[in-house]
Amino acid sequence: MRLSMKGFAAAMLSAAWLCVPPANAQNQSASPAVSDTKLDAAAAAMERVGNLQKTYQQQLATAAPADKERIADEGNKALKKAVTDQGLSVDEYTSILDLAQNDPAVRDKLIQRLQRPAK
Repeated sequence: MRLSMKGFAAAMLSAAWLCVPPANAQNQSASPAVSDTKLDAAAAAMERVGNLQKTYQQQLATAAPADKERIADEGNKALKKAVTDQGLSVDEYTSILDLAQNDPAVRDKLIQRLQRPAK
């Protein structure tokens, strides 16, 4: 059960990175460019992951101990699908989030996309 819960927790935390200021924003090196298409996809995935995070955290909080592993597995699959449905691999998504933590320009572009009104 621990591996499933750890994977689920790690995915949940990746959506919350905007709440934590970057540790080494001033010590960044030149970063690779991320296309607008990839940033759009990452922002859309972040929104979906955030919504799933709320849903599955609530389910886990109220679930019987015997159901927690099943719910965590279901959550892991839903999170992966939320990312891949946007045309990104989980590795690409994670890399973009990592880059955004350390690159203010990328972070600002993502934040702008997240603040756009829904179409």
